[in-house]
Order: sequence, then C-alpha cells, then structure tokens
Amino acid sequence: MPTKASPAPPLRPLGRVLILAPAPVTLLDLAGPADVFAQASRLLALLEGGSGQIGTYAPLYSVEVAVVPVRTQHQSTTTCGVSLAIGRSLAELIADARPLDIFIVVGGEGARTRTDEPNLRMVVRDLARRARRVASVCTGAFALAAAGLLDGKRAATHWRWCDRLAEMYPRVHVEPEPIFLRDGNLWTSAGVTAAIDLALALVEEDHGHALALAIARELVMFLRRPGGQGQFSAALAAQTKANTRLRDLVAFIADNLHRPLTVEVLAAHACLSPRQFARVFVRDFGMSPSRMVDRMRIEAARRRLEDASEGLATVAAACGFGSEEVMRRAFLRNLGTPPSAYRDRFRRPLAAPRALAQSVSETASA
Repeated sequence: MPTKASPAPPLRPLGRVLILAPAPVTLLDLAGPADVFAQASRLLALLEGGSGQIGTYAPLYSVEVAVVPVRTQHQSTTTCGVSLAIGRSLAELIADARPLDIFIVVGGEGARTRTDEPNLRMVVRDLARRARRVASVCTGAFALAAAGLLDGKRAATHWRWCDRLAEMYPRVHVEPEPIFLRDGNLWTSAGVTAAIDLALALVEEDHGHALALAIARELVMFLRRPGGQGQFSAALAAQTKANTRLRDLVAFIADNLHRPLTVEVLAAHACLSPRQFARVFVRDFGMSPSRMVDRMRIEAARRRLEDASEGLATVAAACGFGSEEVMRRAFLRNLGTPPSAYRDRFRRPLAAPRALAQSVSETASA
C-alpha cells in the first residue's frame, strides 16, 4: 500500500547573512553565529517532520563569510592560527547591490586595530546601509564605531575593551555589563560566546523563542541568556577572586541554594572555624558570606523567572528564599523592582518551546 506523502513545509523567506571578519579574527566570534543560523534550518525541519539531514530541508539563512585579509603574509587570518578562506574582496562586496537581512562584523585583533583603514570603514558603512539589521560581536563594535554607525547609540563589547571603545569614540554610549544590546536595528554583543546569545536573539526575532531555545539545547548551552544579563555571573565573578578552597565553595553554594546556607554550614564545608571562615571570605570576596548567597539566589531566581512558568512561591522555595515575601524584599533591595514586575518584563513564553523540544527529541530518536 503506497505511503501518503508528507506535506511540504511552508516556504519562508531566506535570510541573507553576511559576516565580515577583519583579520586576524577570533574564530569563535565567527563560528558561533554561523552555526546558530545553520542549526536553525535543521531543527525547524525536524519540528515539521523532516529528517533533518543536510540537503533535505530548505535553509532559513544563507550565510556568507568575507575575510578582510591581514596586512602581512606572515599573519594568520585568525588569532588561534586556523586559516580561513578569504572569500570575496571588499570591492566585490560593495559592487553587490543585493539587500542583506543581517550584517555582522566579528571581533578580534583586526577589528580593534584596523579602524584607521578607509576602505574598511567604507565597506562597513555601505553594507550596513543595505542591511535590515546590523550587528557586531566583541571588538567588532570598534569597526562599527569607526564607520560612525554607533554615534549616539548604546553599545556593548568585550568587558576588557569597554573603556578603550568609550575613549576612542566618545559619542558611543558604551555599556560594560550586558551580554548584548539592541538599539534600533543595531545589535552589539560582548565577547566570544556572547556571539551565540546574539545570534539566538536574532533567530528568535525571526522565528520565535521555541526555535531559539531548541538551538540552545542542541548546542548544549548551560543557559539561554537574555541580553540584559551581565557578562559575568555572580558565581564566575566570585571564582576569579578566590583561593582554591573558597573557589570550590562557590560551586557548592550554587548547587545548594535551596538549602539553609548559614556561616556555620559554609565554614564546615570549607573546613574552617566560623570565625576564621567569615574573616577569610570577606578578605577574598569583599563581601560577607550572606551577601554572596543573597546575590547568587537572586541570579538563580532571575533565570527561573525569565525562562519558566513557575509561580513566585515555587521560585522562592527553589532558590532558598524561604518565602515569596523574602524574595520580594531581596529583589527590591538589589534590583529595585519586585519579582512579579521582573517576570512580566523578561519572561518568555514556554508552551511552544516545550512542544518543540519534545518534537525534536521524538523525531531524532525515531
């Protein structure tokens, strides 16, 4: 008996993406977004009942990478030594009048140090005029700023280079904290892995949160981060300051936020007396143990409020606040807004992502 043919998936407009890489480029700045756009096509095909095999689905995005060659032949095109194909020349890119959906300038030593090149500034301005959305990754913001595209705009870049960007381009409103920022059609992101968060946000704008979350799962991301989050989590910031013994304690706190974390409990885990522990903790972290626990609980609660449909009481219990009222006071004290208002502003719909994740899982295992 002949099998019934599956209905053809709906036709969608192809998003044309051009990634400009002034060499030497940070490879992950480039590879991260490119793979997000590639995964988008495959995972949406899985959702719609396709096989997800290359060549069996229509791409959502057409991605081209154009490398601005290094100044000397002895330099690598990437900062890690991996060679990249150059692609089309700057003249060829300018001559191509086709519109772009997304134009991204990625970072690295080249984007940061080649801002004095007139040809590079010209091609960035020209391509930006033809793009529906313009983005930078890491120090790619320097190339956008040199072209005058960030004047009067809010912008993010790698934390290490925020002061330098603000100094070189005083008309740019540099914000050192966010993972990525959007100001109109301009998107700028922090360094390296933040490129993936930026690309996921662009996919989400085009095709919904469900697909963006599925891509994050496919890439085994620990957390799908919204742009307003800081470049450093409380736990990571703490671990950079601590000695080995207390560095392990930070991980213990993160894993046990639902439990009572008194000075006595933490001191015992660190094998110190409570008095000695409190003194060493303040010396290493510049804050009391209770303050650190409070910050990590707020951060955990923010993630749950952004990406879950749980009630406030459930979130408060899971994050160790003990009650909804205690969590409310902590949010007001640290963020200036109650949890309910924070959730209303940042929560994303979850019904579709769950359906998508289940569909992708079932299709992949079939």
